[in-house]
Amino acid sequence: MTVIVPPATIGMLGGGQLGRYTLVAAKLMGYRTIVLDPDPGAPAGAVADEHLVAAFDDLAALQRLIEVCDVVTTEFENPPATTLDFLAASICVAPGPAAVRVAQDRIAEKRFLTDHGFPVGLHAVLQVGAGGPDQLPHQLLDGEVVLKTARLGYDGKGQRRVKGLTELTSAWNELGRVPCVVEAMLELETEASVIVGRSADGSTRTWPVAENTHTDGILDISVVPAALPADVTDQATALACSIADRLDFVGVLAVELFLVGTRDNTHLLVNEIAPRPHNSGHWTLDASTTSQFEQQIRAICGVGLGETSMTSAGVAMVNLLGDLWPESGQPNWSAALAAPSSKLHLYGKDESRTGRKMGHLTVLADSSTEAAHRAQALRSAL
Repeated sequence: MTVIVPPATIGMLGGGQLGRYTLVAAKLMGYRTIVLDPDPGAPAGAVADEHLVAAFDDLAALQRLIEVCDVVTTEFENPPATTLDFLAASICVAPGPAAVRVAQDRIAEKRFLTDHGFPVGLHAVLQVGAGGPDQLPHQLLDGEVVLKTARLGYDGKGQRRVKGLTELTSAWNELGRVPCVVEAMLELETEASVIVGRSADGSTRTWPVAENTHTDGILDISVVPAALPADVTDQATALACSIADRLDFVGVLAVELFLVGTRDNTHLLVNEIAPRPHNSGHWTLDASTTSQFEQQIRAICGVGLGETSMTSAGVAMVNLLGDLWPESGQPNWSAALAAPSSKLHLYGKDESRTGRKMGHLTVLADSSTEAAHRAQALRSAL
């Protein structure tokens, strides 16, 4: 394992808010930073020492990364695989191309999880040349399912909830008959996520399990610690660490989980994995000894993982979507800023849109339940 110390240069593929916070952490630690993103207004570009405004497969930009970077990482799961391979032939890329390939394709992800014995819900693959919707298992055709594109789907994009062969066929046609995964709708007790940092030597650190609520496929609120039995949180953490080990992952990995069944007979299923810091881990900026973003830098640089204990008894994070913004001006930030236990984070995006993540609000409290109530109330006051 190569140890990379300041003032070495860290490259970032992607310029969103996850990259922004990761590069801020890197700069505070003394590293130099460079980001590649085609958007000149990318949030991470505003904090990087250098912003390459170019496509992710632009040869000149990639040569620049090779020339100046000691390690390159990513803040999203969809950089072109050829880009990762090209960079990895010359410099350190973490997480590695093989791990990112699994996470950026739902078909590959499901295959990886099932091949290694990780629990997943009932599902099937739908793609041209492999039989049409009428060839799917009857258990999927008889009930409600979620149709998800294999690639480029996030925050509810590229997804359709349908029931029956007719609706499924119509939805697949609407999506362009691209490769998809068809998943059975589950009776959920709750949704949870585990974020794990892993170094190249196999060392891991995890944060307390988060309990999450989604609205229209977009994370609405994360509450920590999750109100779940200890054996469930232990199992969730063990699953996440095992997945990271199987991927030989280097960096921060998020594992999204479903808790299904009844309170007396529940079990966990793996929903998706994300090869990067995660929305449900934003709370670590304000209520953990080490944030997920600092941990990303520590992991990819091999300098040792940081302590992940909570610094507050309870914490809740609510997303601030573009829906909150009036036609002109800004939401009323005064209430959120005046609350002594709240932390306002805005991502520096120049255009608000419905469903777009513009920022988040974190609230600390004596319990996760109290934190959740306060966070939702403060957001309502905006």
